[in-house]
Amino acid sequence: MKMLINTPESVVTDALRGMAAAHPDLVVDVENRVIVRRDAPVSGKVGLVSGGGSGHEPLHGGFVGAGMLDAVCPGAVFTSPVPDQMVRAATAVDSGAGVLFVVKNYTGDVLNFRMAAELAEDEGVQVATVVVDDDVAVTDSLHTAGRRGTGGTLFVEKIAGAAAAEGAPLDRVAGLARQVVESSRSFGVALSSCTTPAKGGPMFDLPAGELELGVGIHGEPGRERRPMMTAGEIADYAVDAVLTDLRPRHPVLLLVNGMGGTPLLELYGFGAEVHRVLGERDVPVARTLVGNYVTSLDMAGCSVTLCQADEELLRLWDAPVRTPALRWGC
Repeated sequence: MKMLINTPESVVTDALRGMAAAHPDLVVDVENRVIVRRDAPVSGKVGLVSGGGSGHEPLHGGFVGAGMLDAVCPGAVFTSPVPDQMVRAATAVDSGAGVLFVVKNYTGDVLNFRMAAELAEDEGVQVATVVVDDDVAVTDSLHTAGRRGTGGTLFVEKIAGAAAAEGAPLDRVAGLARQVVESSRSFGVALSSCTTPAKGGPMFDLPAGELELGVGIHGEPGRERRPMMTAGEIADYAVDAVLTDLRPRHPVLLLVNGMGGTPLLELYGFGAEVHRVLGERDVPVARTLVGNYVTSLDMAGCSVTLCQADEELLRLWDAPVRTPALRWGC
């Protein structure tokens, strides 16, 4: 497999150097693997910290900035960062108003962020934690107890980030983040395997002419494999899987997310089919976001995330945001 890298061992370090060069409004500590918004800590503001294995870009580093995250700590590819990174990030953004950890539900991430919260509190930083578990495809997986954290993480980081930017206290920011988790569900589909730099080839075997329904963002198995389906058939399956679990009472935020190897031409076409299915199911869509946001390296495929949004969540979603990967209203 051809990859635009120097060596597998340097791929994350090289990417961090590139982020530092491209985004002067970020402070990128390449050695310690921490990305912080340059104006942190912001006086009186709750700090938002997230992180996880690299390979899901722009999650999480692309979401650092005004109206969203204050710092992130990237791990190696598909590998949790370590508690020292998380503590460094928390102390860098703490203004005295406390810090919220946003954690995807993978065992390594959960354990390491839990340890980091204890260490940060020993240093005088008040920490709250929210765990994102929005993937309805499977209950337990290779790396989780319970549902996996996927596209709903973007909704959590944006809405909690907007509340923090408005000066909401830590308990309110954490409460809104948990409301978003409870209101969000996702389902992913793989058309091909991803390729990790260390392996240099497909991470799992997906025969030609087949797809994986319910795939995880690290290539974890889903519900079943089937012969290739049309975009409309995939939309029917994915949306029904989400709505069976979510049953929204409010209009929804919709994320049509690419896994890294699917062009926008296909994603927009798939998004049209998702809108068709939601219309047939009498689910109103308040806002739609289409693109590659929570990826799995170069995997071809997509995911659908719905978040039922009351007026407050919708207002916070619409609030200004300025990050490398997400920006409006600024």
